[in-house]
Amino acid sequence: MSIVTVQLGQCGNQIGFEVFDALYTDSHCPQGLCSKRENEAYQASCKERFFSEEENGVPIARAVLVDMEPKVTSQSLSKAAQSGRWKYGQHSCFCQKQGSGNNWAYGYSVHGPRHEEAIMNLIQKEVEKCDSLSGFFIIMSMAGGTGSGLGAFVTQNLQDQYSNSLKMNQIIWPYGTGEVIVQNYNSVLTLSHLYRSSDALLVHENDAVHKICAKLMNIKQISFSDINQVLAHQLGSVFQPTYSVEGSCHYRRNPLGICPLFNLSNKMYVKYTYRNIFFSSCLELFIKCLASFPLIGIDWQVRPPLSGLPTLGKVSLNRELHFNTSIANLVILRGKDVHSADLGGFKDPALYTSWLEPIHAFNVWKTQRAFSKYEKSAALVSNSQFLLKPLDTIVGKAWNMFASKAYIHQYTKFGIEEEDFLDSFALLEQVVASYCNL
Repeated sequence: MSIVTVQLGQCGNQIGFEVFDALYTDSHCPQGLCSKRENEAYQASCKERFFSEEENGVPIARAVLVDMEPKVTSQSLSKAAQSGRWKYGQHSCFCQKQGSGNNWAYGYSVHGPRHEEAIMNLIQKEVEKCDSLSGFFIIMSMAGGTGSGLGAFVTQNLQDQYSNSLKMNQIIWPYGTGEVIVQNYNSVLTLSHLYRSSDALLVHENDAVHKICAKLMNIKQISFSDINQVLAHQLGSVFQPTYSVEGSCHYRRNPLGICPLFNLSNKMYVKYTYRNIFFSSCLELFIKCLASFPLIGIDWQVRPPLSGLPTLGKVSLNRELHFNTSIANLVILRGKDVHSADLGGFKDPALYTSWLEPIHAFNVWKTQRAFSKYEKSAALVSNSQFLLKPLDTIVGKAWNMFASKAYIHQYTKFGIEEEDFLDSFALLEQVVASYCNL
């Protein structure tokens, strides 16, 4: 089953290029851990999902590139073509000459309706190339104008026109120190609109990825390219083919299969993190990674709450645990010794909300086919309380600005009224409350 990727704005198009490049590179990495037959099945499955028919022997990405300025899309098209390994379709790009000026309202209310037909026609053409459509993967920023505003508009249209297909949005959480003055407004509007139309959100925080580049990769002068390559690497580790049933001989056909897992939470937000973990009998290492986010600054003393621990409602009185209750977890193991890895700790009921049994809350996918250059690797996708603090912070900052009417005129002149803000605040505050009560 195939995925149609929609790359939106500067951020979405830059990351999208790196994702396709990482997927292609991985699928063609020499492998000695799995059989030739299994490796060929892996390559075929990857190609079916992310690439369509070949043109002069070069596979074409199943993607639509959208931006209101031509610079980044032109660069992406050129870089893909020059690689000689894969490329974008000749007619898969839509761009204009004027951006959105970091105004969410302009992207959503002006560019969206004005170019709706042209953009949706490009997406439909990509869908028609698929023998079987799995769903849509939408890559976008959360705090800009085109990526976030137009991205929310396009996602809403995809929900209207392809209601039975899965929609997964990968969004970039802005730096806490600020990128644009209205980023908190844009973020609140983006999240509230995606909540209504997306099946799952994969969230990456710029601050966390920046720390990965600085502390784990020891990069001195960190560029956006460095950050985007880390993001692509993480996404590839989740989206590449894998088995979902023990002893299966066929790679899973639905690469967006993590979406139904997280629908259990009524489309609450998905927190996605990744680390290359060398595992043999490292059960406790998995538990620590599960119970402590983000990747950088892990408190290695974190433990799941003990049964019988005194609680006040559902919140532990032992504040030193810093424990994030989860709704659902997915672990993906790749490479050597995957079948001997002990994951029993993930089935501990203490990790999960009381209304969901671990048998329904935890899934594991495995394959002996290694990812990229790693002999062993693991990826964790978790829907937990981790996003409570950053979400509450963004809502609070946006509300403080809204209370003083700061910059509201920039939105109302393009059709986003104060009532729209109030609706968005109310929805996200309810999400925060729901996660607090897990």
